[in-house]
Amino acid sequence: MIVRSLRYVVPSVWIGLLFGLAFIETPLKFLAPGVTTPIALGIGRLVLTAADIAGVVLLAIITVLCVLRPRVTRAVAVVTGALWVVLLLQVGAIRPLLNARTDIILAGGSTADSPLHVLYIVADVLLLVGLTVFLVLVARADRVALAEAPARAAAMSRRP
Repeated sequence: MIVRSLRYVVPSVWIGLLFGLAFIETPLKFLAPGVTTPIALGIGRLVLTAADIAGVVLLAIITVLCVLRPRVTRAVAVVTGALWVVLLLQVGAIRPLLNARTDIILAGGSTADSPLHVLYIVADVLLLVGLTVFLVLVARADRVALAEAPARAAAMSRRP
């Protein structure tokens, strides 16, 4: 029962984290009065690094929850794998490139326009979609399991 509950809670916490940081805090800090671009970039680097670490930890917990009983469906496992791919691309490829651009700006330089921020946002959206699909698939599997439980219990009670 606890494992099933955590399969809903952990992804939901991550969804809240993504909404709060990626889609609310990140753009708003650049609009705050008195906050310069270098300060906003420095704050952003700290916040997004913490969010990336939290994402890895939460996805690791989700992965562990998927291998515990009751086991998840193959579709849930595939979605979990896809979440790992997106997260690792975001953390391992996009973030280091964004950090390099931030370093240049913080050192007083300028950079040309880049699609990196858009790619980071796309990765966040893909994570949100993946987490939502994960929750839907887990709910469907639980609904089926709960519907089949009385029949299984009746069959078990008829065994000699």
